[in-house]
Amino acid sequence: MPLSRDAIVRIAPFALFMLLLAVRGAAPDDGSWGLDPRWLYAAAVLVVGGVLASCWREYGELARQTLPDAREWAAAVAAGVAVFVLWISLDARWMTLGAPSAAFRPVDAAGVPDWPLIAVRWIGATLLVPVMEELFWRSFLMRWIERPVFQGVEPRRVGIRAVVLSTFVFTLAHTLWLAAAIAGLVYALLYVWSGRLWVPVIAHAVTNGVLGVWVVATGRWQFW
Repeated sequence: MPLSRDAIVRIAPFALFMLLLAVRGAAPDDGSWGLDPRWLYAAAVLVVGGVLASCWREYGELARQTLPDAREWAAAVAAGVAVFVLWISLDARWMTLGAPSAAFRPVDAAGVPDWPLIAVRWIGATLLVPVMEELFWRSFLMRWIERPVFQGVEPRRVGIRAVVLSTFVFTLAHTLWLAAAIAGLVYALLYVWSGRLWVPVIAHAVTNGVLGVWVVATGRWQFW
């Protein structure tokens, strides 16, 4: 079955971002490509952000009218903080799958932080990634597993099979597999509970935003 326009605009930003991350991971650390490979993340943010902006009117579930109410905001923020706590706690060796394909350490040889690079990373992880990933993992993939003509699938009616399978695939895209499994399940259940994509987007943004602040404060760059 050919992909619909609705599917393409949810898949393309995610696929493009993953491709650019792969390029960044393949770039030599010695700068022989003519640039600091860490700044390829900034290129990914700009390019993927541009794609999302150009398609924004096609994301009906992110229209202003679908913003969450106070109770949903509270649930999203609480869930986001809880996932952050679990993420930094579930990092034992057996809870880790492989290694990051593009390690990120925004400090120079003397250990001085590169603040512009850190800012770009934080903005990308907090504002771009949650929107991009929730459009793909929850709005598209989870509903598509439920029914290939996913546009008409009401989030509240998504079954456990679609929740589990989409969460499993989400887990495979992360090195901290146990933390990712819990995070993916939490975001999926928020979507099913609220029926609003904004709720898992906000929770995901809170997780990534707090994680970024914690990483910079502690120097635990491996979590980024």
